This record gives sequence, structure tokens and C-alpha cells, in this order.
Amino acid sequence: MKYLFIIVCFVCSLLSQAQQKQDPWRESQLMDPALLASRIVKNKTKDLVIISVGPEAIIKGSVDIGPTHEPENLEKLRNYLKNIPKDKEVVIYCGCCPFVKCPNIRPAFGLLMEMGFRNAKLLNLPKSIKADWLDKDYPTND
Repeated sequence: MKYLFIIVCFVCSLLSQAQQKQDPWRESQLMDPALLASRIVKNKTKDLVIISVGPEAIIKGSVDIGPTHEPENLEKLRNYLKNIPKDKEVVIYCGCCPFVKCPNIRPAFGLLMEMGFRNAKLLNLPKSIKADWLDKDYPTND
């Protein structure tokens, strides 16, 4: 029984590490949607770059890069980021589907890390852009 417990703990540890390797962000790098919405409403986004790495730039003031699971859009993101200071706050989002299934946020966030952005954030949209932003009437591009 003791060995079974050790094996179960080992397998759980491996699964946890696999999930951490899959997600290039830390918990502290997730931005709450209410915080971003508040900053947009209060016009406190001059030191902030908001980038859509999904199918559409829905959030007010965001730049549309396109789905970054496509190599040409990941390259478009790389080119866009070239002229942005590495200490600038950069927030990316997709929201096409739940985080666990999203094909766009991991390549985009990984690129931010690879390029050395020290203040990179991922907008915390665990369900979707609809449920976590639109249904809450947060600011959108017209």
C-alpha cells in the first residue's frame, strides 16, 4: 500500500509538471478582466499595450494580430513587438474558447517570454471572451 501511495504521488507530480510546462505563464501574470476594464474606462491605458491573439480584436483599444496558432500571425506578433520596450506592460488575450483548449495563447505568451518582455500579462478569460468580457458589458471596440 505504501508503494501505491508513492506511485500515485509521483504520477500526480508528473502531471502537474506537464501542465506547468504547457502553460508558459505564472499565476501572477494573469490579469483580471475587471481590472483591465476599469483601466480602460478610466483612460489609464497609456502605459499598456493590449493585443488580441485570437480571431478578433473585441476589447476597446486592442490591436488585432490574428490567431497565433497560425505561423504567419505569430510572426506578425513578433514584428509588432519589435518596437515595444521590454518593460512595457503587454496584455494578450484570445477568448475563442476555454484556456485549456485555446490554441493561441500559449504560442503568443511563449513568444513574449522568448523576446524578454518583463511585464507580460495574459487576460484571465478562462471560459471565453463572451462569458468573461462581453456578458459583463466591459468596453469593446465599435
